[in-house]
Amino acid sequence: MKKDNRSVIQTLTFIFQFGISMLVPIFLCSILGVWLGNLTGINWLMIPFFFMGALAGFTNIYKTVRKLYRQEEKKENHVKKD
Repeated sequence: MKKDNRSVIQTLTFIFQFGISMLVPIFLCSILGVWLGNLTGINWLMIPFFFMGALAGFTNIYKTVRKLYRQEEKKENHVKKD
């Protein structure tokens, strides 16, 4: 596989992973909010749970990106310079 194709595939994989990391917490927290809202009779309870899911998704993405940048910095620091 060419180097250009490999970088495109890596980029698409990262985009897909970030989308999953953002959408899953939003979906799960929204469903939990709807369920708790129906259980307690407070229908607007889904709204704060939606924002909690968005915050959780953003936190997941932030941690992943921070880890990737740290790995890249380690690779750059260990490269021999002429």
